[in-house]
Amino acid sequence: MNWSLKVNGIDKCLQLLSVKRRDGKNLPVDDAFGIWIDMTCLIRLEKRTIFLIGNGASASMASHVSADLAKNGHVHTEVFSDLSLITAIANDLSYDDVFAEPLRRRMKKGDMLVAISSSGQSINVLKATEEARKMEGLVVTLSAMKNDNSLASKGDLNFYVPASTYGMAETCHAAILHHWIDKIVERNTQ
Repeated sequence: MNWSLKVNGIDKCLQLLSVKRRDGKNLPVDDAFGIWIDMTCLIRLEKRTIFLIGNGASASMASHVSADLAKNGHVHTEVFSDLSLITAIANDLSYDDVFAEPLRRRMKKGDMLVAISSSGQSINVLKATEEARKMEGLVVTLSAMKNDNSLASKGDLNFYVPASTYGMAETCHAAILHHWIDKIVERNTQ
């Protein structure tokens, strides 16, 4: 595939972005971003925390977005990227609990979890969304691959792109997350 086809594929995938509420109803994309931005600004105002999670490239993206939100959006964020924490939980409990276990100790009612999974099938991400619900946190999900993946119905807002490869999913998720950050920064300057 040449570059032009690749870029066109990314554009098409982003144009097909869909967002569903927890009840399964579709939201217009701009309305969904507006809700997400309002939720984020309220979290910032109330000095709450946004937790970001993912595996592999999604973990790297979570860390990057966490830094940008903290630095540019003035939002308190947290990621679970400490190798000692991850390996202790994976060894002593299970890898399925590497995100849910720290959330149990750190998340407070009204905090937000942003869960990123290209396949939408990562057990540790799914367990964390369940834990965030129990803690009465807000949940935003980003997924791809199959539109009926398990993660695509776990959030208050569920962003889904019809990407069929990890590279395409990760590229689209990065664009979605940066749009969110840019809109938060815009709000800061108003």
